[in-house]
Amino acid sequence: MFKNDQLTQWDQDHFFHASTHLGQFARGEMPNRIMTGGDGVYITDREGVRLLDAFAGLYCVNVGYGRSEVSNAIAAQAQELSYYHSYVGHGTEASITLAKMIIDRAPQHMSRVYFGLSGSDANETNIKLIWYYNNILGRPQKKKIISRWRGYHGSGLMTGSLTGLELFHKKFDLPLANVLHTEAPYYYRRTDRSLSELEFSSQCAAKLEAMILEEGADTIAAFIGEPVLGTGGLVPPPEGYWAAIQQVLQKYDILLIADEVVTGFGRLGSMFGAMHYGIKPDIITIAKGLTSAYAPLSGSILSDAFWKVLEDGTDEYGPIGHGWTYSAHPICAAAGVANLALIDTLGLVQNAASTGAYLQASMKNALGDHPHVGDIRGEGMTCAVELIDNKQSVQSFDAARKVGPAVVAAMLKRGVVARAMPQGDIIGFAPPLCLSEQEADLIVAATTESVVEVLG
Repeated sequence: MFKNDQLTQWDQDHFFHASTHLGQFARGEMPNRIMTGGDGVYITDREGVRLLDAFAGLYCVNVGYGRSEVSNAIAAQAQELSYYHSYVGHGTEASITLAKMIIDRAPQHMSRVYFGLSGSDANETNIKLIWYYNNILGRPQKKKIISRWRGYHGSGLMTGSLTGLELFHKKFDLPLANVLHTEAPYYYRRTDRSLSELEFSSQCAAKLEAMILEEGADTIAAFIGEPVLGTGGLVPPPEGYWAAIQQVLQKYDILLIADEVVTGFGRLGSMFGAMHYGIKPDIITIAKGLTSAYAPLSGSILSDAFWKVLEDGTDEYGPIGHGWTYSAHPICAAAGVANLALIDTLGLVQNAASTGAYLQASMKNALGDHPHVGDIRGEGMTCAVELIDNKQSVQSFDAARKVGPAVVAAMLKRGVVARAMPQGDIIGFAPPLCLSEQEADLIVAATTESVVEVLG
């Protein structure tokens, strides 16, 4: 393969990398990794190093790398019709077909899909539509959005505000007004260690209700939450959490956005997290697994009841003033159609449930007794290993030690890509849904050896 030896220098001189220490990268003080190929759960860099990608890119390559079914669909669509917009009633065969496929898989009360390109722009769309909805209903004061600490909902102005992680607020003048944060459903980190999961869930719901009453229920428009916390630590909800939260939201007529950018299309071993946990959302946010990241595409799935208010609004005020140039891009939609068909054909939702359970059980068996492993958790094809300085007191390591990044670096030497999650020494795993038990064993072995190397 031809190798452009200037590429590394061009990378340092011209490429602005996301979520990167810019100074260190520009000075060559941190490695750059230029990826060139992938197949199944493996990726390959330009040096020929083959790595097991135990995080599926960014939780997104659900069907795995190198699927010709998807790439061929992209090529065929590009040759037939590379682009047309979705404004003023225009559509394409791919975008209309994909919308139908999504609704066929979504909870029964969902009705329409608005397409964007990323989870961030989908959540921006959601907030605009919710504000529009309340204006149509004559409730102009009902505009505040409640999110949760450690939630992740994007990196835009509004979506970065909804995100409850310090890194995404620091020096960006975020969060904006009208965004509130309530307690994360993070049972392992509960303050009162005596609480059962059900008691902790009740406490979370009580804190939410107290916030609503303090702010005024007539000012709160919506609550947004991931079925399972993603970037905030891969944290499944404690028992009874979603039932308790929904009871509060229904009591005060507050809309629910289920952010399923990570969990949608099989990651939890169910098609959607809403089905997995008995959630009845007004809006579902989708992206990543919609195309397995073979092309950028996101969506907002709207409920029947929510959609009817939007319809009524345009009857009164004219066409809705929202749109993106690339909404429902036909190439991206064609990738989504092929991807969803492949998820069905390969039985990947079922594999996420069975192999994911195997991965979690194997990880607990290998590391559960380690003195510095505080928690091993997961749901479906997700798993997290939380490292702790003192297991009894749940005392974290000094952040300056960067224990999590050290373990991830040690794993990379062993040929496995994991992710050091922000705000804690948490090693995160979200492999492609096609992972086999043999490949899960490789992840567990690399994790175990790396924890022992770093922490003894």
